[in-house]
Amino acid sequence: MIDRAGLAEFLRRRRASLQPEDVGLARGTRRRTAGLRREEVAALCHMSTDYYTRLERQRGPHPSERMIASLAQGLHLSPDERDHLFRLAGHHAPPRGAHGDAVSPGLLRILDHLVDTPAEIVTELGETLRQTPLGVALTGDRTRYRGPARSIGYRWFTDPATRLRYAPEDHAHLSRMFAASLRGVVALRGPASPAARLVELTGARSAEFRKVWDDHEVGVRPRDVKRLVHPELGLLDLHCQRLLDPQQSHSLLVFTAEPGNATQEKLRLLAGAGSGSARG
Repeated sequence: MIDRAGLAEFLRRRRASLQPEDVGLARGTRRRTAGLRREEVAALCHMSTDYYTRLERQRGPHPSERMIASLAQGLHLSPDERDHLFRLAGHHAPPRGAHGDAVSPGLLRILDHLVDTPAEIVTELGETLRQTPLGVALTGDRTRYRGPARSIGYRWFTDPATRLRYAPEDHAHLSRMFAASLRGVVALRGPASPAARLVELTGARSAEFRKVWDDHEVGVRPRDVKRLVHPELGLLDLHCQRLLDPQQSHSLLVFTAEPGNATQEKLRLLAGAGSGSARG
């Protein structure tokens, strides 16, 4: 059963304990609120201000596990705090470790400070958990997918639209890379793992995947320069730096351009235009 009073109190106290700079927001000069405003928390958690306000006032519908997970990430909860939040909402806490979606507060703090940089946090299966606004503008909202389509490797072999974001001459290498990466995770996690299940699902949908998988390649690395195709700005040549959180097997991917080249100027244009046309 949901503990509405406990949930409301926990949310209020956690909101009051966070400062704007903790989550990558500007403080401003007229701030009177102790901690974050409700509308700021709602935006961080990808929900309406009305929905969040009703939770703090012990009203509204029973929040789903997905909504609680969004709250946990938006409020930068530790694993223990996240589990407590799930229990207050009447849900079982999801498992921790390699297959969990809970991003560590430290990794979230780094992401939130990359306000003018394309970046995202991904699982070992290539599932995007969080993106910066410029990351969404660059590649589209990758957090919106559900089921096996959350994995970019699965989408690569089953959804032709995914390939439109990458230079055509790189497609063959990327097919090998996604298959080899998945093979490495299966070897690490075992035949009963979500990775092994993803192999079955992808193979059932894609003859190309079955062919590449049968080559048994491992260790196919990304190229030094990632060439992404934006629907309005065209080709961008980007370097990708990876920061790994070994406890959660999550990676922070940060995309940068060589100073002074055309891609750097395109990123400036993208930042100025915002993410209104970023769906993809």
